[in-house]
Amino acid sequence: MAESFLSLKQVSKHYVGVTALDKVDFEIYQGEIHCLVGENGSGKSTMIKIISGTEEADIGSWIEIEGKSVHSHKAIDAINRGIQVIYQDLSLFPNLTVAENIAIGQYVANHQKIINWKELHQIAKKAMARINVSLPLDALVSEVSIADQQLVAICRALTHDVKLIIMDEPTSSLTKREVDSLLNVAIDMKTKGIATMFVSHKLNEVLQIADRVSVVRDGRLVGVYPSTELNDEKLTVLMTGKKVEYSRYVARENKNKPILECIGLSRQGEYKDISFKLHAGEILGITGLLGSGRTELALSLFGIHQPDKGQIKFYGQEVVIKSIQDAMELGIAYVPEDRISEGLVNIQSVGDNIIITTIDSLVNRFRLLDKNKIRNSIQKWVKDLSIRIPSAESPVQTLSGGNQQRVVLAKWIATSPKVLILDGPTIGIDVAAKFAIHEIIRDLAQKGLAIIMISEEIPEVFNNCNRILVMHKGMVVREFDTDLTSQDEIGNYVNGTY
Repeated sequence: MAESFLSLKQVSKHYVGVTALDKVDFEIYQGEIHCLVGENGSGKSTMIKIISGTEEADIGSWIEIEGKSVHSHKAIDAINRGIQVIYQDLSLFPNLTVAENIAIGQYVANHQKIINWKELHQIAKKAMARINVSLPLDALVSEVSIADQQLVAICRALTHDVKLIIMDEPTSSLTKREVDSLLNVAIDMKTKGIATMFVSHKLNEVLQIADRVSVVRDGRLVGVYPSTELNDEKLTVLMTGKKVEYSRYVARENKNKPILECIGLSRQGEYKDISFKLHAGEILGITGLLGSGRTELALSLFGIHQPDKGQIKFYGQEVVIKSIQDAMELGIAYVPEDRISEGLVNIQSVGDNIIITTIDSLVNRFRLLDKNKIRNSIQKWVKDLSIRIPSAESPVQTLSGGNQQRVVLAKWIATSPKVLILDGPTIGIDVAAKFAIHEIIRDLAQKGLAIIMISEEIPEVFNNCNRILVMHKGMVVREFDTDLTSQDEIGNYVNGTY
């Protein structure tokens, strides 16, 4: 058995009124890929902060690194001990080149004030060689893909004498192929004796890559398991404390005219010749790899980018959607893929975010804002969507991913739309919250709302949609009835291997 690199023993962390961690034991071996899973708020982020030295554990906690007790463990100490964290936001400098981003850490650590460009490129090349990747060294980081940015962040970590890399939700914005490539990098680091702590909500990735899996729930360690002893169902039960049973969605029969119809819709460089119909009470899935044109199509339906050719019909009448206002007046709502930067006003309260789309209707006869109407509207949607908040005045940025997504849903459902477009409705959301969001979506459809669900997760569209359009390189390559197909068949069309 490999030797232990890092051990947490009886680690606790209390904040005012909150126990984030309660006497947690955790150990990761040299060269091990160890996955940490749990629902939002389970304590994962606090563990990362303590291991990386950005937070101090409570008195009585015990940390050992390479068999030695650690009494002072600040961020600089963690780096010097070989611990590097790659956060979701990557913390790269978009206006610097790939080479500069990779080498900057070493320059700062060595207090070098004068840049030797030849040396800088050598540092970057040496880091890339450690994981057998090739990146455009002179390209600005802002110009390369998210997948390559992940590799830049990993290479930057490798310029130090790294022994443990912590990856926090590293695959949330990657395509399937990019995910596979990143997982292979982690496996390659393992062969070089570098340990990886992998934190993810995507259980299939956890089971694919992990040697062992630690499960935390409500600040406590549930257990540590070899990945060979786990499957999706068992891992879900361990994370949530309950069995989450998925069933296929069955749309109610609808023989009326479609609410929305697209005929030969095209936009140069983005999508081509898109045709489909959408009925009330139906959940239509659209899936495909990143860049397949799925989001670009949604943006056109919501009036952000106009198509070059084709027709859009609403209740049988041709319409032209030139703006978001046009879309909203027709009854189209759109929940974007990036809820943080596009779906929410993070510095505003939960209540303000909920009413932002309906503020014009919450006035009195003098056209002044009616406090009672506003309060009643907020209370209704908090209750109807089971948004867990201490107060409607709480900043929306303090909520979990699942509750933030409910707020975005609430603000658009409040407009009483006829068509709801959901782009990546459960990205970055834990398994229990994902299940709850799906239940909300199904309930809306059963009440007659026509829904388009866009997702790269095939199980998500397969279980929740009655029809699925697969997009590849801007075109719909196949339409599936989910009663007459399998996830594997859909996957073949998504990846272009049919």
